Amino acid sequence: MAYTDKPDTGYQSAPTGGQPTYSEAWALIAAARNLVESTQIEDEKERKTAMQAALRKNWKLWTIFQAELAIAEETPVPEDVRINMLTLAKFVDNHTVQQLSDPQAERVMVLVDINRNIANGLLEGAQNADAAPAPEAAAAAPPQQGYPAQPAAPEANAETPPVTVPSGLNEEA
Repeated sequence: MAYTDKPDTGYQSAPTGGQPTYSEAWALIAAARNLVESTQIEDEKERKTAMQAALRKNWKLWTIFQAELAIAEETPVPEDVRINMLTLAKFVDNHTVQQLSDPQAERVMVLVDINRNIANGLLEGAQNADAAPAPEAAAAAPPQQGYPAQPAAPEANAETPPVTVPSGLNEEA
C-alpha cells in the first residue's frame, strides 16, 4: 500500500517513500497517538469532539487497508494474513461506529492497542525480511570444516537503500 499524499500538518515526521510497510506502521502509530491524545483533553466537550475526529481518521486508515486487502489478486500478503486483517478491519469498523456517538476513553484504547500491535508486527516483519540472507548467497558458501555453517551476508544491492526506521516510529504512541 503506497501513500502519496503529504502528511497532515500535525505530524512531526513522515516516512520516506518507497517503503510501504514502514509507511503503514507509521500511519498506525500516528493514528494511535492521535487517539491517545484525544482521550487526555480536560474539557469534556472538547475531548468528545477530539475523540470523534481521531476515531474518524483511524477509521479512514483502516478503510484504506480494507480496500487494498479486498483485492486478493493484487496483494502480496499471504492469504491467511489477508483474511485475518480483513476480519480485524471489520471489528475496527464496528467498534468505531459504536464509539462515534458517545466515545469512551477506555473503549477508544482498544483501537490504540490494535494499531500498536499491528504496527509492531509490520516493523518486526520488515526488519526480519531485511536481515534475512539472500537464499543464493547462503547456498553459495559451503561450511568450513569443523565450523558450523554461518549464513552469508546479503549482497549489497544498489537499487535497495538500507532500511532505517523513520524517526518517530520507535516512540510510544
